[in-house]
Amino acid sequence: MEGPPILSMKGISKEFFGNQVLKNVDLIARPGEIHALVGENGAGKSTLMNILFGMPVIHSTGGFKGEIEIGGEKVTIANPHEAMNHGIGMVHQEFMLIPDFSITENIKVGREIGKPTMLSKFLGSSMDILDRRAMSKDAQNALSRIGMSIEDYVKVAGLPIGYKQFVEIAREIDKTGIKLLVFDEPTAVLTESEAERLLDIMRRIARQGIAIIFITHRLDEVLAVADSLTILRDGELIERTMTKDMTVVEIAGKMIGRKVERLVDVADTVRELDDDTVALELRNFSVAMPGEQVSQMDVSVKKGEIFGFGGLAGQGKIGIINGIMGLYPSEGDALVFGKKLQLDRLGDALRNGMAFVSEDRRGVGLLLNESIERNIIFSSMQIHNKFLWKRGPFSTLNRKQSKEHALKMIRLLDIRCTGPNQKSRSLSGGNQQKVCLARALTMDPNILIVAEPTRGIDIGAKKLVLEHLVKLNAEKGVTIVIISSELVELRSVCDRIAIVAEGKVSQILPPDASDAAFGLAMSGMSIHDAEGEGEVHHE
Repeated sequence: MEGPPILSMKGISKEFFGNQVLKNVDLIARPGEIHALVGENGAGKSTLMNILFGMPVIHSTGGFKGEIEIGGEKVTIANPHEAMNHGIGMVHQEFMLIPDFSITENIKVGREIGKPTMLSKFLGSSMDILDRRAMSKDAQNALSRIGMSIEDYVKVAGLPIGYKQFVEIAREIDKTGIKLLVFDEPTAVLTESEAERLLDIMRRIARQGIAIIFITHRLDEVLAVADSLTILRDGELIERTMTKDMTVVEIAGKMIGRKVERLVDVADTVRELDDDTVALELRNFSVAMPGEQVSQMDVSVKKGEIFGFGGLAGQGKIGIINGIMGLYPSEGDALVFGKKLQLDRLGDALRNGMAFVSEDRRGVGLLLNESIERNIIFSSMQIHNKFLWKRGPFSTLNRKQSKEHALKMIRLLDIRCTGPNQKSRSLSGGNQQKVCLARALTMDPNILIVAEPTRGIDIGAKKLVLEHLVKLNAEKGVTIVIISSELVELRSVCDRIAIVAEGKVSQILPPDASDAAFGLAMSGMSIHDAEGEGEVHHE
């Protein structure tokens, strides 16, 4: 790992519409080095890689500040093809394979080898035929370089998940002049044995002088395989260090390590918790939501509690609310005050005293072409027959009551609008979120589940929304469940926080638990697990 770095990103800064997502970040990767890039959701890892690969989302939003050097020479990377020309490749978490193609065809796609025919002399290379023998030889060579022994004519469709990942790696290795490989959460979908084999493949690749950037939330894997690591937090470079000088606990602490400032002062709030009554219980609960799968989860929420679900993206926390709502197929039991919900019956949770604010406010949460007023009263009108005049078998909207209530919610949540008749589509994202919350509150629920309640809302509005949730909990005894990617938000208002990793509850922690405890839980570990491994360092 001597000599100049293969990659040097210097002073990288990036704004998205006034929001600073990277602030003067450096990233270095040397030949033959496995370099881990770690941080929470929103730390800036994906943006940094988008800059490295010249992705359109960067150039269409004003570009970035800073410099990129490859092998000591300053370069400008305008698109992913140019990144490939500089010897940079990526192994994606989501497979980019063609199922009906063979392993060879997938490895060589876009770089096929042609064999001239008689017609080629007159009509050019477009009349070449595939040189399958040469392509097979290249594929076998790439597979051999990563230690894989498999027939290259086999179709990808029938391969185990782990082997598909290895074919992805072989495809990148086959590219001419590859100098740097980015592995983006490569073990997330692998079994334990497949993950261990992948780490061995990474070591084998590094021994060939290729640099590796390893993006992962599994901190035990960082210590097992990485030579060095960069820790990002809130878009800033926290530390670049050798892994032999760090422990899992230290890495976790630095990933989270911000001062927990309470967005809401709940110290003087008089609240009654009922330790003997379970408001919401999930038993062996699984949800088949793509990208947010829940796997045999067991958890109980007490009556009168403000309970949080946190964790990294794609680990399952969003699947919880969508499974209970009946939007995705689910198995196991969800009980509301001891009564089992009919999970295959859309709306059953609403009929049993629950209300929801979905994370997908535009796709699920709102009737975009309807007025604010209509959105606020809709669920309560449909489920509880509120805001209606009853005349025998017929009913009509009580317009006066409906408008008065909408105006009340607009004032209560400070919804910035021209009035209750304004279409929800025309509102800003933050105000759309408030309309979703207003509709849930109008249900007068016993249990309120709110997913990403402050996404897209400025700090002042965040405080207002969270304060109202706390007030609702304290004054009306409503059990609140908050699902959020904002750990500071959860630690500010929750009694307990369940960190979800790989579809299950990794740890349930009090809000004042250490930064390291939260960081480890996001990696699917606990302080006890880390201590059990001892002061294990990478060798």
